[in-house]
Amino acid sequence: MVVPPEEGLLTTSGVRVLIATAVPAERDAVAQAFADPVGIDIIAVGVGPAASAASTATALTTAALRGTPYDLVVSAGIAGGFQPEAPVGSLVVADEITVADLGAETPKGFVPVTDLGFGTVTHSPPESLVRDLTTVTGARAGTVLTVSTVTGSAERAAELRARHPRALAEAMEGFGVAEAAAAHDVPVLEIRAVSNPVGPRDRAAWRIGEALTALTEAFGKLGPVLESWTPHEPKA
Repeated sequence: MVVPPEEGLLTTSGVRVLIATAVPAERDAVAQAFADPVGIDIIAVGVGPAASAASTATALTTAALRGTPYDLVVSAGIAGGFQPEAPVGSLVVADEITVADLGAETPKGFVPVTDLGFGTVTHSPPESLVRDLTTVTGARAGTVLTVSTVTGSAERAAELRARHPRALAEAMEGFGVAEAAAAHDVPVLEIRAVSNPVGPRDRAAWRIGEALTALTEAFGKLGPVLESWTPHEPKA
């Protein structure tokens, strides 16, 4: 289910929201939360940071040119959770959206691109939205990592946690969505439902259906949070 941008109307709070998932199954799970998704457009942007950035930027540009710009972009979907803090079936809301593998390998280890003098590696969602959403959903707030290659070993999981001790989850699109949002000066959120542990790949341990259900339930509670939010709140 996709609500075309040209058909979107304002919510009662006056907030227009673009929700970006990687694949149609995630998009459909989010859409199930809205009986009448007025002012909320839900799109599947593709897998990985490049595809998600390109698709999100296109949607944001199209809406702006039509005179109906978005007030908020949400990256949403399932994710791997770092154990034991983010167990399978739990929800995570990013207070930091961080790209974990943009940089350079050196003899002394990984160096993020910012240490090389370029770009950024982290985007920070609005504090009040993170706080209110975690309150109503019971989600944990922490860093959600964006990776281009999904972690498949305990060694890699340990390395990521050593570099990012606040990391709760790992996915592939959040930073790309956030980069597009930042280019349009639009706030961004990332909401993830944990479908599997980060570490050795064990498909028998994946609970995708359970995670999609948790995602639907989380978005069912988003409306009241937006009612009390002031778009473009001052940054910390």
